Amino acid sequence: MELYDILYQDCCTVELQADTKSEVLTKLAALACNNPKVAEIGAEEVLKALREREANGSTGFEHGVALPHARIEGMREFSIAIAVAPHGVPFAAPDKKKSRLLFVILGPKDAVSEHLKILAAIAHMVNSVHVRNQLLKAPTATALYEAFLQRLSATADNPNTKRKMKLFFIILYVEDFLYDILEYFIQEGIDGATILESSGMGEYISNVPLFAGFIGFMQERKNHSKTILALVPEEKADQIIAGIEEITGDMDDKQGAMIIHADISFYKGSMKMM
Repeated sequence: MELYDILYQDCCTVELQADTKSEVLTKLAALACNNPKVAEIGAEEVLKALREREANGSTGFEHGVALPHARIEGMREFSIAIAVAPHGVPFAAPDKKKSRLLFVILGPKDAVSEHLKILAAIAHMVNSVHVRNQLLKAPTATALYEAFLQRLSATADNPNTKRKMKLFFIILYVEDFLYDILEYFIQEGIDGATILESSGMGEYISNVPLFAGFIGFMQERKNHSKTILALVPEEKADQIIAGIEEITGDMDDKQGAMIIHADISFYKGSMKMM
């Protein structure tokens, strides 16, 4: 399934305006129903599904982007709608800024893997400031539609090209970092990783007789950790490290996280979850 197959041209607008998030969702549901196959479900049902999803946590992101999405009973195919809000609309983004570029992704209730793939692909695309600017500058709905298709063509991967990769080990003692880093990975197109339960030496050192008097102290320390293993394109390694440190802070100055990356001479298969 290709993204250009599920974007209906009439489901694009460059004139979204709204004063509240509720009004935004209502207008996005109506926009999505410009696709006849979504119209069969009905704007009320689409709106209900979008509201239920937003109740679990806002899909507004930084940089003025929002990705409202829902899996809907009765839908047989996926559909995308794109809206540009020239003056921005409220969408409860984490940076408190209004959203200007909004994608609506709707799909069948049971198509979880495909839904995640679409979300990851769009999140990765709009992580580029160049792409965002190109879409935001579209003067008409038709131009927005065509700009999106052009970006799909420009970012298509050659399936026959095997990239040089680095193996990243990211050891985290602060669990909150884990989810932020995984979200960042998806935005950067890294849609596969393995997370290992791990622990620091403090969990074991209290069993060494020399340190027996510090058992209470060792048990109070946060010795449990998560270790992420991920393959990262070699040319993006420095960029990914910088992005992770935006989350963790400078790891040379702060405790709680560490990165190691290594060259790999051979890999086969995939850690992709989607």
